[in-house]
Amino acid sequence: MYDEQQQPDTAGHGPLAGFTVGVTAARRADELGALLQRRGAAVLHAPALRIVPLADDSELLAATKDLLDQAPDVVVATTAIGFRGWVEAAEGWGLGELLIDRLRQVELLARGPKVKGAIRAAGLTEDWSPSSESMAEVLDRLLEEGVDGRRVAVQLHGEPLPGFVESLRAGGAEVVGVPVYRWMPPEDLGPVDRLLDAAVSRGLDAITFTSAPAAVSLLDRAEERGLTAELLAALHHDVLPACVGPVTALPLQARGIDTVQPERFRLGPLVQLLCQELPGRARVLPIAGHRVEIRGHAVLVDGELRPVPPAGMALLRALSRRPGWVVSRAELLRALPGAGRDEHAVETAMARLRTALGAPKLIQTVVKRGYRLALDPAADAKYADE
Repeated sequence: MYDEQQQPDTAGHGPLAGFTVGVTAARRADELGALLQRRGAAVLHAPALRIVPLADDSELLAATKDLLDQAPDVVVATTAIGFRGWVEAAEGWGLGELLIDRLRQVELLARGPKVKGAIRAAGLTEDWSPSSESMAEVLDRLLEEGVDGRRVAVQLHGEPLPGFVESLRAGGAEVVGVPVYRWMPPEDLGPVDRLLDAAVSRGLDAITFTSAPAAVSLLDRAEERGLTAELLAALHHDVLPACVGPVTALPLQARGIDTVQPERFRLGPLVQLLCQELPGRARVLPIAGHRVEIRGHAVLVDGELRPVPPAGMALLRALSRRPGWVVSRAELLRALPGAGRDEHAVETAMARLRTALGAPKLIQTVVKRGYRLALDPAADAKYADE
């Protein structure tokens, strides 16, 4: 299982080095986390949902009756337990034989060998299954065949498949979801609370969402804790909300939050989008003959990644808001989290910051006044205006 928080190896830093990304997915979190970490990001994983099988549910019954009344062209089975649960539920409603007969008449696609086994155990035969066990390959096949005007039933498993349904609908398909599980809040809210705390304190640079229910769940938990205003402010200004597709983004957009989404609604393009967006949001300044790029929890000094502790990053951000200008110790003290009233805390954090940066002359001490970034006088104005 993917650890709640993992730090990357930053020796050969990737495009996301120095940034921290929150992952709210319950399913495929390992895959998404690995993709992010491979590109240098630190990952904070906090599943915003848990998936509970439906024993007797009106939504599943309604979807089953809908498919019996109006036949789909294609049925996509995604998990063995989900497919078995669907057939067993239909049998309990007295619709088992009708459902099996209906499935014999359609193009039946299975995601992998376990699903194929469940399909064959029900007396059916799949028409096709990808060797990769990848829903991306299933999607590619459907889109290559053409889905415009076709009715496609997709057996869901908890979180909607990231981008799968959205891509089919974008291709003109009518998609019927078969919900074999229900989304519920996680039993352990600790990771979600830590992600919320990190977001409102600007300890995150981005949060990824692969389903609308996960976004709703995070917003609901923020409301329960009285953090809605703080979370929305963070998502408005400092923490980038990245959604796998437009349907996933709807709960956030309903709160007035602008999101970014890849053109192709899949995890890989979502990560690539972050690789473009986050470095583009970093502050770049020419200081004391060096090129300094200020990222979330680290600084690139002439391309070398220098991790910086949270107190140091707070001071550096305060100085970078007015590069070249003197910032008083009192103002820097206010920027330090939990520093109290002792200005000595500023001096201690500043000493550690200079050590972390590896270039002490980047920050100048102005006696009896405060500190300033040693902005190059002849620097291109575009840096000072960023």
